[in-house]
Amino acid sequence: MSGKCFVDTNILVYAHDRTAGRKHERARETVETLWANRNGVLSTQVLQELCINVRRKILEPLSIREAQDLVQDYMAWEVVVNTPASVLKALEIEERYRLSFWDALIVHAAEASGAAILYSEDLAPGQRYGAVEVISPLLEPAL
Repeated sequence: MSGKCFVDTNILVYAHDRTAGRKHERARETVETLWANRNGVLSTQVLQELCINVRRKILEPLSIREAQDLVQDYMAWEVVVNTPASVLKALEIEERYRLSFWDALIVHAAEASGAAILYSEDLAPGQRYGAVEVISPLLEPAL
Protein backbone atom coordinates (compact mmCIF):
# COMPACT_ATOMS: atom_id res chain seq x y z
CA MET A 1 0.00 0.00 0.00
CA SER A 2 1.42 3.37 -0.93
CA GLY A 3 0.14 6.90 -0.54
CA LYS A 4 -1.66 8.48 2.36
CA CYS A 5 -4.65 6.69 3.89
CA PHE A 6 -7.09 8.60 6.10
CA VAL A 7 -8.70 6.56 8.88
CA ASP A 8 -12.21 7.29 10.16
CA THR A 9 -12.97 6.91 13.86
CA ASN A 10 -14.93 3.67 13.57
CA ILE A 11 -11.93 1.80 12.15
CA LEU A 12 -9.69 2.95 15.00
CA VAL A 13 -12.32 2.08 17.60
CA TYR A 14 -12.65 -1.46 16.22
CA ALA A 15 -8.85 -1.75 16.13
CA HIS A 16 -8.77 -1.16 19.89
CA ASP A 17 -11.98 -2.97 20.87
CA ARG A 18 -10.91 -6.53 21.60
CA THR A 19 -14.55 -7.59 21.98
CA ALA A 20 -15.44 -6.70 18.37
CA GLY A 21 -14.53 -10.10 16.93
CA ARG A 22 -13.75 -10.19 13.21
CA LYS A 23 -14.13 -6.40 12.89
CA HIS A 24 -11.41 -6.01 15.52
CA GLU A 25 -9.09 -8.35 13.65
CA ARG A 26 -9.57 -6.67 10.27
CA ALA A 27 -9.33 -3.13 11.69
CA ARG A 28 -6.25 -4.02 13.74
CA GLU A 29 -4.57 -5.51 10.64
CA THR A 30 -5.34 -2.34 8.68
CA VAL A 31 -3.97 -0.06 11.40
CA GLU A 32 -0.85 -2.22 11.84
CA THR A 33 -0.19 -1.99 8.10
CA LEU A 34 -0.56 1.79 8.24
CA TRP A 35 1.90 1.95 11.14
CA ALA A 36 4.37 -0.24 9.23
CA ASN A 37 4.05 1.81 6.04
CA ARG A 38 3.95 5.13 7.91
CA ASN A 39 1.08 6.43 5.76
CA GLY A 40 -1.79 6.75 8.23
CA VAL A 41 -3.62 10.08 8.49
CA LEU A 42 -6.35 11.21 10.85
CA SER A 43 -7.82 14.46 12.12
CA THR A 44 -8.48 16.22 15.38
CA GLN A 45 -12.14 15.17 14.99
CA VAL A 46 -11.09 11.50 14.78
CA LEU A 47 -8.94 11.83 17.91
CA GLN A 48 -11.80 13.48 19.81
CA GLU A 49 -14.32 10.83 18.76
CA LEU A 50 -11.83 8.05 19.51
CA CYS A 51 -11.44 9.31 23.09
CA ILE A 52 -15.18 9.21 23.72
CA ASN A 53 -15.84 5.90 22.00
CA VAL A 54 -13.05 3.85 23.60
CA ARG A 55 -13.99 5.17 27.04
CA ARG A 56 -17.79 4.94 26.83
CA LYS A 57 -19.06 2.86 23.93
CA ILE A 58 -17.11 -0.40 23.92
CA LEU A 59 -17.71 -3.42 26.15
CA GLU A 60 -14.33 -3.09 27.87
CA PRO A 61 -13.77 0.67 28.11
CA LEU A 62 -10.31 2.15 28.40
CA SER A 63 -9.32 4.35 31.31
CA ILE A 64 -8.61 8.03 30.77
CA ARG A 65 -4.89 7.27 31.06
CA GLU A 66 -5.13 4.54 28.42
CA ALA A 67 -7.04 6.92 26.12
CA GLN A 68 -4.35 9.57 26.65
CA ASP A 69 -1.65 7.05 25.74
CA LEU A 70 -3.60 6.08 22.61
CA VAL A 71 -3.89 9.70 21.48
CA GLN A 72 -0.20 10.24 22.21
CA ASP A 73 0.64 7.27 19.99
CA TYR A 74 -1.55 8.50 17.12
CA MET A 75 0.06 11.94 17.28
CA ALA A 76 2.93 10.27 15.40
CA TRP A 77 0.63 10.10 12.37
CA GLU A 78 -0.19 13.08 10.22
CA VAL A 79 -3.03 14.89 12.01
CA VAL A 80 -5.26 17.28 10.07
CA VAL A 81 -6.30 20.13 12.35
CA ASN A 82 -9.84 21.32 11.76
CA THR A 83 -10.11 25.08 11.42
CA PRO A 84 -13.00 27.50 10.84
CA ALA A 85 -12.24 27.18 7.12
CA SER A 86 -12.62 23.38 7.49
CA VAL A 87 -16.12 23.92 8.84
CA LEU A 88 -17.07 25.99 5.80
CA LYS A 89 -15.62 23.38 3.42
CA ALA A 90 -17.49 20.62 5.27
CA LEU A 91 -20.74 22.55 4.79
CA GLU A 92 -20.06 22.66 1.04
CA ILE A 93 -19.32 18.91 0.98
CA GLU A 94 -22.43 18.20 3.06
CA GLU A 95 -24.59 20.02 0.53
CA ARG A 96 -22.85 18.62 -2.56
CA TYR A 97 -22.87 14.95 -1.52
CA ARG A 98 -25.84 14.93 0.89
CA LEU A 99 -23.71 13.69 3.78
CA SER A 100 -24.06 14.39 7.46
CA PHE A 101 -21.98 17.37 8.57
CA TRP A 102 -19.66 15.12 10.61
CA ASP A 103 -19.04 12.77 7.66
CA ALA A 104 -18.44 15.79 5.43
CA LEU A 105 -15.82 17.05 7.88
CA ILE A 106 -14.08 13.64 7.67
CA VAL A 107 -14.17 13.75 3.86
CA HIS A 108 -12.75 17.28 3.90
CA ALA A 109 -9.92 16.28 6.25
CA ALA A 110 -9.04 13.30 4.04
CA GLU A 111 -9.08 15.52 0.96
CA ALA A 112 -7.05 18.27 2.68
CA SER A 113 -4.36 15.75 3.67
CA GLY A 114 -3.96 14.52 0.10
CA ALA A 115 -5.06 11.00 1.03
CA ALA A 116 -6.24 8.83 -1.85
CA ILE A 117 -8.03 6.38 0.45
CA LEU A 118 -10.51 6.97 3.27
CA TYR A 119 -10.97 3.89 5.45
CA SER A 120 -14.46 3.98 6.93
CA GLU A 121 -17.37 1.78 7.87
CA ASP A 122 -19.89 4.65 7.79
CA LEU A 123 -19.41 5.83 4.21
CA ALA A 124 -20.28 3.75 1.14
CA PRO A 125 -17.38 1.57 -0.04
CA GLY A 126 -16.25 2.49 -3.54
CA GLN A 127 -17.76 5.98 -3.29
CA ARG A 128 -15.45 8.73 -4.51
CA TYR A 129 -15.37 12.24 -3.10
CA GLY A 130 -13.11 14.11 -5.47
CA ALA A 131 -9.74 12.33 -5.38
CA VAL A 132 -10.64 10.35 -2.23
CA GLU A 133 -12.05 6.80 -2.46
CA VAL A 134 -13.86 5.17 0.46
CA ILE A 135 -12.76 1.63 1.36
CA SER A 136 -14.15 -0.47 4.20
CA PRO A 137 -11.44 -2.78 5.47
CA LEU A 138 -14.10 -4.51 7.57
CA LEU A 139 -15.84 -6.11 4.61
CA GLU A 140 -14.92 -9.65 3.66
CA PRO A 141 -13.12 -9.85 0.31
CA ALA A 142 -15.30 -10.87 -2.63
CA LEU A 143 -14.83 -14.49 -3.71
